[in-house]
Amino acid sequence: MAQTEAIISTLKRALRASGLTYADVAQGLGMSEANVKRQFASERFTLARIEEICRLMQMDLSELFQQFEAARQRIVHLSEAQERELVADPLLLMVAVFVQNHLGFADITGRYSISEAECIRCLAKLDRLHIIDLLPHNRIKLRIDEHFSWIPGGPIERYFEQEVQQQFLRGSFRKSGGTRLFCTGMLSEHSRQLIGRRLQALSQEIAELQRQDASRPLAERHNTGVLLALREWEFSASQPFLRK
Repeated sequence: MAQTEAIISTLKRALRASGLTYADVAQGLGMSEANVKRQFASERFTLARIEEICRLMQMDLSELFQQFEAARQRIVHLSEAQERELVADPLLLMVAVFVQNHLGFADITGRYSISEAECIRCLAKLDRLHIIDLLPHNRIKLRIDEHFSWIPGGPIERYFEQEVQQQFLRGSFRKSGGTRLFCTGMLSEHSRQLIGRRLQALSQEIAELQRQDASRPLAERHNTGVLLALREWEFSASQPFLRK
């Protein structure tokens, strides 16, 4: 598992920081240096063995895991190549959206016509992209930062504009408690910046509510779309009357 490799990498860094060599570890554990090197190369350690090595460095096992957590990167955005990889595989993109919405393995395979093998394939790929950590028993741990966003004008955003946006707007907003507000007006730049900041604050509030609702049963959660938008805009029907 990628997480096991990362923990062993953290252990190696801690060894270097403490000034201990493989020879020192071998002497402290009563093993040959060659055997110690093989264990580090194979990355096969028992928890008890890791704890023994921590003791040689005069640190607790909990400190090692704290260093591991501190070293983990939180994903703020993907590269353009990674976004293209998601767009090229519709199932992978859907599973990425599901895990971003805090659905677990059983939720995904139980609610959607996705086999366990297909779901595991997608989760393993998301693990390699560092979007999630795929834990034992197919548990999922998100690595997305709270300020995560898609690349402005990138593959995902273009896919949204071409495939999703019009479909969303064509639907009815009169049922299931839907709301659609469309406001126009002549505003100063100061007022537009004020509205922009309030929209950003609302998007953060939506993300926080989503995190809070993740602990609720799946039957109590419903896929919900919220479109927040602000730009300078002129009604198309009025454009022929504009003075050049």
